[in-house]
Amino acid sequence: AGEPIPQMARIGTMSQYAVVSERSLIKIDKHYPLDKAVLVGCGVTTGVGAAINTAQVKRGDKVAIIGTGGVGLNAVQGAAIAGASQIIAVDIEDRKLELASSFGATDAVNPKDGDPVQAVLNLTGGVGVDYAIEVIGNVKTIQQAYGMVRRRGTVVVVGMDSDEKRIETPAQDIVRTEKRLVGSYYGSSNPQEDMPKLLALYDEGKLKLDELITQTYRLDQINQAFADLESGQNARGVILFDEG
Repeated sequence: AGEPIPQMARIGTMSQYAVVSERSLIKIDKHYPLDKAVLVGCGVTTGVGAAINTAQVKRGDKVAIIGTGGVGLNAVQGAAIAGASQIIAVDIEDRKLELASSFGATDAVNPKDGDPVQAVLNLTGGVGVDYAIEVIGNVKTIQQAYGMVRRRGTVVVVGMDSDEKRIETPAQDIVRTEKRLVGSYYGSSNPQEDMPKLLALYDEGKLKLDELITQTYRLDQINQAFADLESGQNARGVILFDEG
């Protein structure tokens, strides 16, 4: 009869109404279009927060973003907002890399063209980046991110692989390089404080929300929306309900 599908964070989706705790609600001004504001509910906060809150990127820093889907694009623009001087987007899809450039990426690396770690090192004069933000959730790309950062650099892991997987690195390398590996859950954010700040950045023209929406769907097109999500066709797809 099918396989149970658990909810993420106990929250349902694709529904017109939801019952949540009052403390989970954030009041926003009426002038924000809901199809744009909903993006701040997860992907934007997670990606931007990984760069600004978790990594704490500063002006002049060099950053690599591994994976430039919906969350990764927001990590790119988070690094740009923070003032990073070099933002290297890493993805196997050229279309996504082109999109990343419009969100602030200064360089692009496609692993299909060769070793992405060496490519990032070449782009940084052999030094490596200050921060590598991994958004895919794959042990292999997490280890690649570790190789991309400079001595005393930081790897920020946003994507989640399965609990059975293990990240391996030479034991002495951890001490000798003083690199750090940290996780970022929901962009290390405080929604009550950070979401209004993000919407304010949107008002100021510093945060791209309109550009994230590649396609909109009716609820009866949900299977197509999932297919497009799986194929990587969209930066973000939004399901709109007919209120008429």
